[in-house]
Amino acid sequence: MAAVESTMLPLGTPLPAFTLPDPDGQLHSPGDDRRAYVIMFICNHCPFVKHIAGGLATLGRDYADKDVDIFAINSNDIEAYPQDGPEAMKAEARARGYTFPYVLDADQSVAQTYRAACTPDFFVFDGERKLAYRGQFDGSRPSNSETVSGRDVRAALDAILAGDLPVAPQTPSIGCNIKWSPGNAPDYF
Repeated sequence: MAAVESTMLPLGTPLPAFTLPDPDGQLHSPGDDRRAYVIMFICNHCPFVKHIAGGLATLGRDYADKDVDIFAINSNDIEAYPQDGPEAMKAEARARGYTFPYVLDADQSVAQTYRAACTPDFFVFDGERKLAYRGQFDGSRPSNSETVSGRDVRAALDAILAGDLPVAPQTPSIGCNIKWSPGNAPDYF
């Protein structure tokens, strides 16, 4: 498994708007007046995502009543990776207990706008819709024994919800590269 690090979009970047469908075709967009926003790029088959999937579901449940908008975006090429297609996404969300929208970025434009590089890749925005954190979920990896806790994303969210800025340094996420459609790979690598 080849690991790729996130590109670390500059802090303060405005939240790039999007409207994307879930596997049932329902459209989802970030709300206008939330206290925080979590945008994560994931997929079904990546071992790094599988490793933390239970933690992602717990994060969704733990912050559901805290005015935090959470979105999981699948930007993989579903022609080449049908295991990441809509029906598999629906089954994955149900099996994992995701309470947040799991949406499909079929043309990969949202991933490119966020400069997403890997699965998983995390972006946390404050209530002003400015990027306050980007990087890893926590230090856990499939190859180490650290417990999946979501420590880094949770610390960022808790700081924002308390009216503070997330602490530095922020560690890049690491995971499988996004599976770009032919001719669609971005130039930011």
